[in-house]
Amino acid sequence: MSTQDSPSDSDSERPPLALIAGPTASGKSDLAVRLALSLKAQGRKAVVINADSAQVYGDLAILSARPLQEEMQGVPHRLFGTWDGATACSAADWAKAARAEIDATQADGAVPILVGGTGLYLRTLLDGIAPVPPIDPTIREEVRALPVAEAWLALRQEDPDRVALLAANDTTRIARALEVVRSTGQPLAAWQARREGGIGQSVSLHAVVLLPDRAWLYERCDRRFGLMLEQGAIAEVQALLARQLDPALPVMRAIGVPEIRAFLAGEITRRELLERGAQATRNYAKRQYTWFRNQPPANWQQIESQNVDLGHQFASLLQH
Repeated sequence: MSTQDSPSDSDSERPPLALIAGPTASGKSDLAVRLALSLKAQGRKAVVINADSAQVYGDLAILSARPLQEEMQGVPHRLFGTWDGATACSAADWAKAARAEIDATQADGAVPILVGGTGLYLRTLLDGIAPVPPIDPTIREEVRALPVAEAWLALRQEDPDRVALLAANDTTRIARALEVVRSTGQPLAAWQARREGGIGQSVSLHAVVLLPDRAWLYERCDRRFGLMLEQGAIAEVQALLARQLDPALPVMRAIGVPEIRAFLAGEITRRELLERGAQATRNYAKRQYTWFRNQPPANWQQIESQNVDLGHQFASLLQH
């Protein structure tokens, strides 16, 4: 991921871009609004731009914990609920839309504030995307038809460097790596080394990663899922299921959707629904926590406290 993250004299002429990342339930949305209001108090405009793969879908207002109007406190928010669930939003799709929103925000003299927990989205936006040519449909069909164990063995022969990075049961990533090397004749890493379209070198990036105490975070995850049920998450999933969308779509696999679907089908009790939904949320937060602990550049600020001092953490942005 781009290391152009701590503003310095050399990039002071580049337009600022704030970024608040971290696992679900870590307080990102509230912090983004606080930062926007602090900028407003200085006479500067700000726009919050979503970087969460669930909050892009209009069908998941409750289950994605999309900010309510009152929580936005008058701050403009973009790319929240923008996609219809019938259309998958890839990292490339989101990055294209985010670039347009950032450009428009900066053209208006405002500061864009990216907020979200989808690392792949952020990496694609900042570093660009690998220019992998279209995969031969026949090869894709053949690869996707292979049992994961067989695909893993094939990948071990054809792209040993990639297979060393993947779990043996990671069906999606194993298939992707195998179809790329078979269709293009080059391993995925070769294409990733030629990333194109990233904006990391054209902005002055002010990045903060929230990594609060895990026990505190997991307790919030538990409370959040219970609140979602009280606020109408079951009815939200009923409406989604009524659309009879392809079950492979991201919106159908979002945290809480499979669990509520099982409850509606009579397969689990409400108590089991609460337990499974909370556990799925904690598992997701744990994966995000690990990613944001290890993947971003070392000089992105990692905040382990639940209380973020805006004046300190965004000092260079607020003093601009």
